Amino acid sequence: MASKLVIIIVFILDLIAVGLAIAAEQRRSVGKVVPDKEKVYEYCEYGSDIATSYGAGAFVLLLTTQVIIMLASKCFCCGKALSPGGSRACAIILFLICWVFFLIAEICLLAASIRNAYHTKYRKMWNVDEPPSCEVIRKGVFATGASFALFTAIVSQFYYVCYSRARDDYKNPPY
Repeated sequence: MASKLVIIIVFILDLIAVGLAIAAEQRRSVGKVVPDKEKVYEYCEYGSDIATSYGAGAFVLLLTTQVIIMLASKCFCCGKALSPGGSRACAIILFLICWVFFLIAEICLLAASIRNAYHTKYRKMWNVDEPPSCEVIRKGVFATGASFALFTAIVSQFYYVCYSRARDDYKNPPY
């Protein structure tokens, strides 16, 4: 039987991670060009940088839940053998899908957080022909991370339940 405590803790942490990623998408930095007082040069002025913290928080929480699930299931490859059958086959497939979704979510959240934290200060100074722009991350990067974090949450829960069922079948064979 799957541990209800593990399922509840992982579900709550995953839900918070998805919420933080959605909040990061809503609060991502936006830059605008502002001239200085003497109108000698222009610089980029950015809004609040809270989206970086939200994205980093979602990254850490998603990583924590993945570690909890992998420790609870002994990362599928350690520990005693599992009973052959449908539960083990499902656990193997869900294990692989879970890792793919997890890696995509983590890459999106980390890249978006890093790019959101980078700010160009001076846009035009000393008559530069091609000044740096006030680039910010594209809309939807944090949202992509949030959606894959949600997919990871769902698949990891199913993986853990299938793994536990296959482990219990090995301990208590049906014959």
